[in-house]
Amino acid sequence: MFRVSLRSWLVLAVPVVGVLVLTYSATTSEPRASADWQATEPLRDSPLPAGGTAQLSKCGVGEWPRPAPRGKGEQSKAPSLVFTSWGFYDPGSKMPGEPSFTVHAAIRTGDRPLVLDAPLAKGRVTLDLYGPHGEGVRASARGLTATVVESGYMSKPVEVPASGSFRVEPGKELLLDVELPAGAVCPGHDLADVIKCSPEHTNDVADCPVLTLTLADPAVRAYRAGTTGDSAAGSFSDRLVAVSMELETSQV
Repeated sequence: MFRVSLRSWLVLAVPVVGVLVLTYSATTSEPRASADWQATEPLRDSPLPAGGTAQLSKCGVGEWPRPAPRGKGEQSKAPSLVFTSWGFYDPGSKMPGEPSFTVHAAIRTGDRPLVLDAPLAKGRVTLDLYGPHGEGVRASARGLTATVVESGYMSKPVEVPASGSFRVEPGKELLLDVELPAGAVCPGHDLADVIKCSPEHTNDVADCPVLTLTLADPAVRAYRAGTTGDSAAGSFSDRLVAVSMELETSQV
């Protein structure tokens, strides 16, 4: 398993090497305070400067990292959304830019192309981060937009094709970045330590946070319906879901 070590001067890359199995200890939806912070009054959701909403009302809430399906095919292998890495980056005082926490992911398709309009899933991306040992939600944002990027270190955004859409070919993948807004991080944490394990230096995956990324697009629903030949396209989910560590539970 991987071990996360936070350093303010380095992008933390956490490769996803396979499906990890974790028995999640959260069995209640009641808020649970972290060791460093306890709410004196209920937190409210609030708009984010760059768009979207910080779901601070979820802070400390223990819920299953994989959301309940909202249609058929949500856990199908094609198309799929997978994590490639994630991490915190601080450019320091001598470099341009602000500290950031970025999730890197990829969309993969099956034996048919998948065409997605640009901007990618505008306002239809959610990002949640759950602390270990029943801590509950550490960060939560909805209404985000993914950025399609090139491969490589510090990947740069890809220009929107003249067609106005991105085409994912069979055997290829569409790389994307999603920024975790600082305003979506719960009190008691910040962008630098939101992914920290507990204890920090551990080889046990159960000591580390779980990330959940979702992306919704009508093209995903149409693709799933076309794959099965089902004429009732509305019964299929339009959402792609990636969970960094899957659950060993009957609720999945």
